[in-house]
Amino acid sequence: MRLTAIGHLETPWATPGACPRNGRQPDPLPECCAVVTPAYQDGLLGLEGFSHLILLYWMHQAPLPKLRFTPPFDGEERGVFATRAPFRPNPVALSVVRFLGFAAPGVLRVQNLDCVNGTPLLDIKPYLPSTDAEPEASMGWLAPHRTPRPG
Repeated sequence: MRLTAIGHLETPWATPGACPRNGRQPDPLPECCAVVTPAYQDGLLGLEGFSHLILLYWMHQAPLPKLRFTPPFDGEERGVFATRAPFRPNPVALSVVRFLGFAAPGVLRVQNLDCVNGTPLLDIKPYLPSTDAEPEASMGWLAPHRTPRPG
């Protein structure tokens, strides 16, 4: 298996502890950037017109993996695969971000990120509400802890 970073993410957070629990929590939502390395910028052709994107990234400052732990907002022990915690065997993260356009060639303006500044960017995909949204999906044990959506 081989992963190659296609760029990096620029956010206001210097440490994992400073990051919000998810990208919809800071109020107001900060503008962040996804900076794509010149060698991959041709792959951005046609991205204009999408309101949201899926970003995949490598949490390079994630703590060592834990398979079971007690989340700070819940009293029961949970398995890491039943959470979105950062201490995963493979610290791959996914965020659905609002795409605000290009700041410069290869620099995407986005909102709803929750990662450390300098995080390696692995992939960008357009978010498709007809394919990616599941309005009837259940949230299991996380339902009482859901993040409210802004107005």
